[in-house]
Amino acid sequence: MGGEEVRGAEGLTTHLTGGGPGSIRAAPMAIWQPAIYVDADACPVKDEVVTVAERHGLVVTFVSNGGLRPSRDPMIRNVVVSKGADAADDWIVENARPNDIIVTADIPLASRAVALGAHVLGPTGRPFTPETIGMAVAMRDLKQHLRETGESKGYNAAFTPRDRSAFLETLDRLARQSKK
Repeated sequence: MGGEEVRGAEGLTTHLTGGGPGSIRAAPMAIWQPAIYVDADACPVKDEVVTVAERHGLVVTFVSNGGLRPSRDPMIRNVVVSKGADAADDWIVENARPNDIIVTADIPLASRAVALGAHVLGPTGRPFTPETIGMAVAMRDLKQHLRETGESKGYNAAFTPRDRSAFLETLDRLARQSKK
């Protein structure tokens, strides 16, 4: 008799087996591992995410509107969503769980992910937490207003090697933290 896998509370996967007529025995199979979700459109740290994920044995899901390079690595998933404005964001929020890691520069997605209980990290190594997300949303709204009124040109700072290093360090720390 085969059985059925069920993911229960706390992410514990259980294999249900039959022990005879009318009886079901639950045997734990594996503890749920956190996953990394990447808002992959224009993400400058995809290679770094893969490096850290391999070190910690975590599955990575790159979510994009298209243009992803396929990977033969079974720990790397590519999800291509429709061309809708927030389709990738919606997919990530619908599939992520508390304690997963989400990599994004998108402040509204970061806000939704923090509310989910996920660890959220920007590509520059800046973590978004319940304590910092409110200020990040307010600053985004202010900058958008300044661009709309012509007060600001809206240029983004260049991505630097220092940003890449900070990202690697913070992602490694979050990976260790989320696995505990």
